[in-house]
Amino acid sequence: MLVHLAIRNYAIVEQLDLELAPGMSAITGETGAGKSIMLGALGLALGDRTDSGIVRPSSDKADILATFDISQIPEAREWLNNRDLGDDEQVILRRVITSEGRSRGYINGTPSPQADLRELGELLIDIHSQHEHQSLLKSDTHRRLLDNYAGAAELAHQVQLAAQRWRQTQQALHKATSSSDEQQARLQLLTYQLDELESLSLGDNELERLEQQQRELSNAEVLLASCQQIIDLCADNDAGNVLSSLNTSLNRLSNLQSQNAALSEASNLLSSAQIQVEEAVGELHRFLDHFEADPQRLQDIEERLSLIYQLARKHKVNPDQLLDLQQQLLDEVESLNADDQAGERLQQELDAYARHYHEKAQALSDLRQAAANALSAAVSEQMQLLGMPGGQFAIQLKAHSNLEPHPHGTEQIDFLVSANPGQPIKPLAKVASGGELSRISLAIQVITAQTSRVPTLVFDEVDVGIGGPTAEVVGQLLRQLGARGQVLTVTHLPQVAAQGHQHLFVYKERGTDSTQSAVRCLSDDERIEEVARMLGGIDLTEESIAHARQMVSTARH
Repeated sequence: MLVHLAIRNYAIVEQLDLELAPGMSAITGETGAGKSIMLGALGLALGDRTDSGIVRPSSDKADILATFDISQIPEAREWLNNRDLGDDEQVILRRVITSEGRSRGYINGTPSPQADLRELGELLIDIHSQHEHQSLLKSDTHRRLLDNYAGAAELAHQVQLAAQRWRQTQQALHKATSSSDEQQARLQLLTYQLDELESLSLGDNELERLEQQQRELSNAEVLLASCQQIIDLCADNDAGNVLSSLNTSLNRLSNLQSQNAALSEASNLLSSAQIQVEEAVGELHRFLDHFEADPQRLQDIEERLSLIYQLARKHKVNPDQLLDLQQQLLDEVESLNADDQAGERLQQELDAYARHYHEKAQALSDLRQAAANALSAAVSEQMQLLGMPGGQFAIQLKAHSNLEPHPHGTEQIDFLVSANPGQPIKPLAKVASGGELSRISLAIQVITAQTSRVPTLVFDEVDVGIGGPTAEVVGQLLRQLGARGQVLTVTHLPQVAAQGHQHLFVYKERGTDSTQSAVRCLSDDERIEEVARMLGGIDLTEESIAHARQMVSTARH
């Protein structure tokens, strides 16, 4: 609840510090004294729009600070915790507006955007008046009030979670299948290319071996002639060959019978050369003995190499990269097949989430429909007591045109009303009279107060256009609401003011150079005098004082 309101240099208020208590606080005062100024300042702390014109003349800024006890508002504590803005049982909302029109908002001393002030404020207080901070005109409020009245808040949360899971899964499925046609075309191409490469069955190092064999077979005649010529030069040429020359050289060195070291080393080297030439000749003979010039084999090799080169050109890679390409294509095919399987799995999950959502949403719709009938009848009955005989209240549950899971259920909820007999029933937001709207709001709040999550209610002149017994009923209803939480009501009717648990009096203090608005909490005697003034005017009589005392006493008991 609101426990403290501090206002500095706002409109005609120079400085105001107001301590507020639970229950119903009646706010009265002379016309123009500034009763609504206090509520206007509170609205700014809750994120209402503003301009530089509200700053008190000769001041550079207006400063409004509202302190709330949130020990009984778990939604507000969770909201603050989620944003690391504190975990105490109190929260302070502050708004500073400069004379140049700049505005700054703070939550527990932390600079915060105006939207955050509004969002948190809707969890703390509900102001019923003819200005923008009026949640009863919002469809979200209609839904919340009905769900709370129906005891379906937890089920509504489950429906919201189910819709979120469905939406997340749908997005994942859309992402997985958004390019399915392209993926299928790609898969077909990859499968065809992979079949070609697998049919080639290229072995490890096969290309290198084939190219070597192709070089040998294509040069067979030259190769054979060259080998034979080398053998002739080394061993078989009768006119002279390497081995013969080496043998002659060794014999001559041996015949010298010299112990010279250089000649001995030369002899050893010639002997080693003789052995190596003989081994080389032997290798050449073995090659010639086993080498076959096979034209058919050469043709087969060249056809095989042609196929390899053709595929390499087709895929724009080097021939020795074909095996790597084959593995890459295989990996991509497996990935695309996995995507298809993931899409099937996501579709199954999406169907399951849809069934779960519709099961929960149908249960919620059933609770809403039953509660809508009961709440409509109760509010319509209350309207008869609030000066709207023949008035009718109804709750419309209109199915969403989009059949996809909606986070707030399968229907939109709207409050409809007919304030007078013969008038067509229409949306609450289109009710012309602000006074009627306030009294309808009061009727709804009285019925739903036990399930409402907002502990502080503000009513600005809910008694406009009423009097007599109806005014007394309004006062009793406001006191009834105050017994369950906190109610602040601006009123000009003594029947309403007398019902307050406490009484705040707004007045003007006139100085030599300026006038400012002030507020004080009245004592018991002062309160009786104020109610008497409201009953009989400026001149108080014994009769008006007695009547006022009786009204206040009756309200207390």
